[in-house]
Amino acid sequence: MLVLALWILWFFLLFRIIFDIFRDDALSGWAKAGWLAFVILLPFLGVFVYLIARGRSMGRRELAQARAQQEEFDTYVRETAGTARPSSTEELANLSDMRARGDITDEEFRRAKALVLTDYAPEGGTTSAARPSRGDQEG
Repeated sequence: MLVLALWILWFFLLFRIIFDIFRDDALSGWAKAGWLAFVILLPFLGVFVYLIARGRSMGRRELAQARAQQEEFDTYVRETAGTARPSSTEELANLSDMRARGDITDEEFRRAKALVLTDYAPEGGTTSAARPSRGDQEG
């Protein structure tokens, strides 16, 4: 069982080194080919020498890749989420346009305007937890 576990660990290490060879942008194509041939043709010696020569930078590259992936994910989330909602000025302009077209009545306009203005109340004003939700105020 121990031999099987060591054999699996050996292949895991071998493939990590092979992936690291291809991930390293500082190496030229010939250097990558040389390291790859060394690691494949003389696996034990190749892995041992690679870890001594480039083991420390291997960890740095892996960390840099993880940071880059996290930054890409964060950027994607920010772009996908967008803004939470339009500003009060935009909402009031939309309400005014809707009233001018006759889509809503004056009473609906006043109610919606009050909701918009209370949603954007300054600190110390009415909080959203203290006032009823929009669905509660519609009649």
